[in-house]
Amino acid sequence: MRSTHGQVLVPGGTFAMGDHHGDGDPADGERPVHPVTLSSFHVDATTVTNAAFARFVKETGYVTDAERWGSSGVFHLAFTGSREDVLTSVDGAPWWLAVRGACWRHPEGPGSSIGDRANHPVVHVSWHDAQAYCAWADRRLPTEAEWEYAARGGLAGARFPWGDELGRRWALNIWQGRFPTENTREDGFLTTAPVKTYRPNAYGLWQTVGNVWEWCADRFAADWYARSPERDPQGPDEGDARVMRGGSYLCHDSYCNRYRVAARTSNTPESSSGNLGFRCAARR
Repeated sequence: MRSTHGQVLVPGGTFAMGDHHGDGDPADGERPVHPVTLSSFHVDATTVTNAAFARFVKETGYVTDAERWGSSGVFHLAFTGSREDVLTSVDGAPWWLAVRGACWRHPEGPGSSIGDRANHPVVHVSWHDAQAYCAWADRRLPTEAEWEYAARGGLAGARFPWGDELGRRWALNIWQGRFPTENTREDGFLTTAPVKTYRPNAYGLWQTVGNVWEWCADRFAADWYARSPERDPQGPDEGDARVMRGGSYLCHDSYCNRYRVAARTSNTPESSSGNLGFRCAARR
C-alpha cells in the first residue's frame, strides 16, 4: 500500500452519531442522534498534502476537474492574480470568486503557487479527484460515519475533538474577526495551515475540524439519520451531492459554525474550491 502519511487504526465500536447539543442547522440533517456500530478501519492521520498529490499527478498525469473546467472558487481576500482572471462572484456569497486558473497548483489564483506549502492540505480537489487519488494509493474515502467516529477521538458527544469548548488558545484553523472582510489571524493563518498544526485528537488524527473541508464517500441526504442502518452505514443510494465534513478556515459563528465534529454539509462531486480537500481510509 502506498502512503505518504501515517495511518491510524481506529478500533471498531458503537457510538452515538449526530449533534448532541442542538447547534446545527436543521436543513443539514445532523439529527436525530442515533447509534452506529462500525468495524475497525484505518484512516490517514492527516489530510492529503500538496506533496502527496503532486507525486500522484507525476506518476499518473492526472488532470483535476478544476484544471479541466479552467476555474475554481477562491476566497476574495486570498485571491492572487490579475482582476481579469476573476470570472464572477458567487450569488449569495460574494466573498467567493470564480477564478480562471485556480487549481491545486495555484490555490489562490494564477499568481500563487504551492512552492513553500508541500505539507499543506491539497485543495481545489473534487470528489472525483479524491476518488482517483484513493484508487492510485490503494485507499478509499472514509464513510461519513467512519469520519465522525474517528474525528471524535473516543469522546462521546463532544462538540470538538478535545471537548465542548473552544478554550482560550486556538486549537484549530477557523476565521477570527469580522467575516468576510477582516481576519485577525489569531490562529496564525488566513488560509490553510500545515496538516500537523495544533494537536492531534486522542486517536492521533490531526485537524479533523477547521483548515479544510473533507470529502466523504457517501451521498448526502438531510433525512438520512432517521433511516440509516446501524451497522457500517454507507450512505443513501440516491442523490447527486456528496458529504463534506469538518469545516474550514472560513468557518465563523456569524454565518457557519460547521467546524464541529457533528457538522455536515454537501457539494456536487465535480465541485472544487480553495478550502476543500480530503483524507483517505481503508479497511483493516
